[in-house]
Amino acid sequence: MTIPANIKYTKDHEWVRIDGDIATFGITDHAQEALGDIVFVELPEVGRTIDAGEAYAVVESVKAVSDVYAPIAGEVVEVNEGLEGEPEKVNTDAFGGGWIAKVKVSGDGSVELMSDDEYTTFLEE
Repeated sequence: MTIPANIKYTKDHEWVRIDGDIATFGITDHAQEALGDIVFVELPEVGRTIDAGEAYAVVESVKAVSDVYAPIAGEVVEVNEGLEGEPEKVNTDAFGGGWIAKVKVSGDGSVELMSDDEYTTFLEE
């Protein structure tokens, strides 16, 4: 799996990629593996304002239902509607076609974000 270079991670196993003032959110490959086959993704509403650390989506798998937390504060400007018909994209392409939402960053902060190396070390601990 190819992971884009500008991805940052949270301790809750979410990822964020920031391009200008737009942040794309998803769950990590580690998270999707732990959850198993994803069968449903509850997407946030476009226009919703979310705080860093706030649950903004829900991922349901054959094993569990899990909240997904925002790594950065902002306003939801786009959701991955393709997940409504193909939630398994989260399993097959967590960092690409399995993204969940795009948010216009508000500057109200973020949770602690880790680099790829820091996240790898975190997983090993």
